[in-house]
Amino acid sequence: MRRFVATAAALAAVAALAVTGLGSASAGVAGAHKAVTVSTRSVNGLGTILVDSRGRTLYMFVPDKQKKVTCKSTSCQAAWPPLKLTGAKAVAAGKAKQSLLSSDPNPKGGKVVTYAHWPLYTYIGDTKTGQTSGQGLNLNGGLWYVLSPSGVVIKKKS
Repeated sequence: MRRFVATAAALAAVAALAVTGLGSASAGVAGAHKAVTVSTRSVNGLGTILVDSRGRTLYMFVPDKQKKVTCKSTSCQAAWPPLKLTGAKAVAAGKAKQSLLSSDPNPKGGKVVTYAHWPLYTYIGDTKTGQTSGQGLNLNGGLWYVLSPSGVVIKKKS
């Protein structure tokens, strides 16, 4: 009888660990598909601009011509990481408009979030929320600018 109770207790412990492990794995998978949020922030000198869920400034790249991702090289995507779509669709917050959000294929795989047909990128030089160090830069083959919530390219310097 003691052997049966010990075996049952051991099996219960293994089952509990398995359930806990599976719970953690499923939580990780669910987190991997969290919707991407495009929001807005007011920045001195530029007005209201688009930002990601962490408050980092989002940029457009003039050579993309509102058509497709042209920042394809490893060095370009290292400096200007595209805002990748991780869920079914991107979600608008703040003054951003859901109707202007979409996605395009990323040449490196997956999809990139677009706004008013412009693929969106962050800039490695922006280390804090609200920074716009990439505004007006001519790097990696073209100019980089922020967008307003209406989808208009803002070309003034920050």
